[in-house]
Amino acid sequence: NGFESDGAEAIAYATDLGVTVTSNSYTGTSYTQTMKDVIDEADAAGILFVAAAGNNTSNIDNSPEYPAAYDSANILSVAATTRTDGLASFSNYGATSVDLAAPGYEIYSTIHNGGYGYKNGTSMAAPHVAGACALLKSYKPDLSHMQVRELILSTTNPLPEMSGKSVTGGRLNLYNAML
Repeated sequence: NGFESDGAEAIAYATDLGVTVTSNSYTGTSYTQTMKDVIDEADAAGILFVAAAGNNTSNIDNSPEYPAAYDSANILSVAATTRTDGLASFSNYGATSVDLAAPGYEIYSTIHNGGYGYKNGTSMAAPHVAGACALLKSYKPDLSHMQVRELILSTTNPLPEMSGKSVTGGRLNLYNAML
């Protein structure tokens, strides 16, 4: 839990630092102009904003979850898939609000209070996309943030279960983007 103002301050700080991409794993149902403005300022500074779509099994085209549902051009909104490439049962989706999917079910990761364990959520999926964007930018440094975004979106693997549930209807495929 946290305050919207803290999130906005963190995004502004990242923008001031000149980072390439941010990974944002938090959601809420309230639209705030302050948050929208700092995301747009990040866009103007050439920063991709990767956002977890949320874990309410909701169509966020109809019931928006922010920041994933803001219409800022630099957002990459991410749903979660299972190890068999199905849409995870908890994952939010949206034909216009969610851009792509990435693995987000039974992800082995660090856990609170130390150690490792399996976690589920779009907060597990979004970092896959943010990491892919960062790696792609380091591999092809002349690409703008919007070119990286387009390359990530245009090289997904189509998934039958994602058809009509995201802009691309597919899952992240970094290998294809690196070619």
